[in-house]
Amino acid sequence: MAESSYLVFPSIDPIIFSLGPLSVRWYGMMYLVGFIAAYLLAQKRLSRTEWTRDQLSDLLFWSFVGVILGGRIGYVFFYQFGMFLDNPLYLFKIWAGGMSFHGGLIGVLVALMWQAKRMKTTFLRLGDFVAPLVPIGLGAGRIGNFLNAELWGRTTDVPWAIIFPSAGNVPRHPSQLYEFALEGVLLFVILWLYSAKPRPVGAVSGVFLLGYGSFRFIVEYFREPDAHIGLYQMGLSQGQLLCLPMIALGIGLIVRAYTRQQQQTKQ
Repeated sequence: MAESSYLVFPSIDPIIFSLGPLSVRWYGMMYLVGFIAAYLLAQKRLSRTEWTRDQLSDLLFWSFVGVILGGRIGYVFFYQFGMFLDNPLYLFKIWAGGMSFHGGLIGVLVALMWQAKRMKTTFLRLGDFVAPLVPIGLGAGRIGNFLNAELWGRTTDVPWAIIFPSAGNVPRHPSQLYEFALEGVLLFVILWLYSAKPRPVGAVSGVFLLGYGSFRFIVEYFREPDAHIGLYQMGLSQGQLLCLPMIALGIGLIVRAYTRQQQQTKQ
């Protein structure tokens, strides 16, 4: 198939609009859209708990802070550690771009542990409540990546390949859209339906970790690895290596949840 038959990604200004020194970018806007959507759905889930709207607002606010701080710190330490060693101030250059989901997840876990103590509940109960909301933010973030023409896929000749001018003018997998479909849409549907019925504590969190880890592991085979990192043994990327502990932990949480439920039933 000739190169001219492929869709060429249009030139999209990463800045939506500016108000004086303030510039609103697509990526940031998608984070905001994801947060608002998650908040609205969280209110729907709130009726199943004894928590108040104020507690919900605090929970989601600090989870959002955890995503931003953890995402940035994780990106620098997982993917740009050499640059950090050369210039420690690089950590604070958020405007330069760079967020890591795995770092963001760690940030959210810290926020949940803190909020669990404040709300006098368990960490896993909060995790089960938040887990079905996370894919909304993930999906919104991947659309932001696509609009920014970043984190594109590996070269390919599939009919739906896209030429990203910033990626060498060769057809590539639109891996951002693969992640949107799997980690955003499909994972949301799975978690929303699974959590619609009472589940043992920790099971919903386990399904999230297993689902995200598995989907991300698969998509990494279509996503261009970071040039300065490349691939490790067996052709695995940095993202895939970070997904393996998630998959293992997810399976462990699911087994633990149902094992404890059976033990309690026998008693």
